[in-house]
Amino acid sequence: MDDSQRFYLTVMAAGRLVMQGWWGSEAIARRKFSLWVGEYGTMSGARITLIDEGQGQTVTTWPDEA
Repeated sequence: MDDSQRFYLTVMAAGRLVMQGWWGSEAIARRKFSLWVGEYGTMSGARITLIDEGQGQTVTTWPDEA
């Protein structure tokens, strides 16, 4: 895997992919995550997920999984 695309961010709404992006820096990916929550979080059924593909795990989601 290319480390420049390690952190994968998606926005899903109504079961469809709305936006996606890849970053090599976790700090930058987390900033984008926060921006996208502000920008897309009001969409009906929005789900925003940041995944560390290097570790194969979810870093954070919005809304929080309870």
